[in-house]
Amino acid sequence: MNIVISKPDKNKTRQKRHARVRGKISGTAERPRLNVFRSNKNIYAQLIDDVAGVTLASASSIDKDLNASGTKTEEAAEVGKLLAQRATEKGYKDVVFDRGGYLYHGRVQALAEAARENGLEF
Repeated sequence: MNIVISKPDKNKTRQKRHARVRGKISGTAERPRLNVFRSNKNIYAQLIDDVAGVTLASASSIDKDLNASGTKTEEAAEVGKLLAQRATEKGYKDVVFDRGGYLYHGRVQALAEAARENGLEF
């Protein structure tokens, strides 16, 4: 009799964590939700109005407007800066931060701090 002990899938546990948090927060037209998605190579951020179900602004590390080079953390900071600029151009200042089930550390933290430094409040 072989007993196999398997570790839980990190992405599935992150998705469960994100679903739990999403039940508690949502974005509105006045205060949209800043959602972060992190892949192995890139990072994506969106401002979302959950009431209307629309994306108000977005930025990612594969944007053509972004000329970031360096580490993934430095790229994440540039994405946060670009998203904050696009949001303030459209008149959004206050947002609700949704870290997407990720730990507030590394790339997610760099994006959030850069967005704060460039005018977003959360």
